Amino acid sequence: MSTPGPVLVLVGPPGSGKSTIGRMAAEHLGVEFHDFDDDMQAEHGKEAGELVVDFGRERFQELEFELLTRVLPEHHGVLALGGGTPTAPGVPELLKPFHVVFLDVDLDHLLKREGLLPLHPWLMPNPRAQLRQLLTDRRPVYTAVANTTIPTSDRDPQDILKDVLATLQPQA
Repeated sequence: MSTPGPVLVLVGPPGSGKSTIGRMAAEHLGVEFHDFDDDMQAEHGKEAGELVVDFGRERFQELEFELLTRVLPEHHGVLALGGGTPTAPGVPELLKPFHVVFLDVDLDHLLKREGLLPLHPWLMPNPRAQLRQLLTDRRPVYTAVANTTIPTSDRDPQDILKDVLATLQPQA
């Protein structure tokens, strides 16, 4: 008997491709796609980056944990988590029953992502230094919560999708 909840959970830093690959995977699997950042915005009326600024990181993570406890059992498709969601206290334990894939990306590739800075005001005033530190701090968490890691830097989304879907196949 399988655990109720998503068939696939994607984790990774902002700009790693979670939403793009998540939508593609959901379409391929014939299930719904869910972006957890959208859930946070619907629940609290502001984008995740603004909520972090308004509430502070600790309270924001508490809100993420609370909402994720409700979303996980209700969603049966593909779920893309916010970049920092796996670092929230208690979240790694919530993710244990699910198939989690870490979409890994290098710093140079992240810096090329258009639109990343307006969505994440906490990256200012030095995006390179902030992203470098973010990757250093979060990569061990992403690796720990994930069943597998898929590199995304300089790769075609279709190739990434193929690798992600292959992780869902039963192992012989």
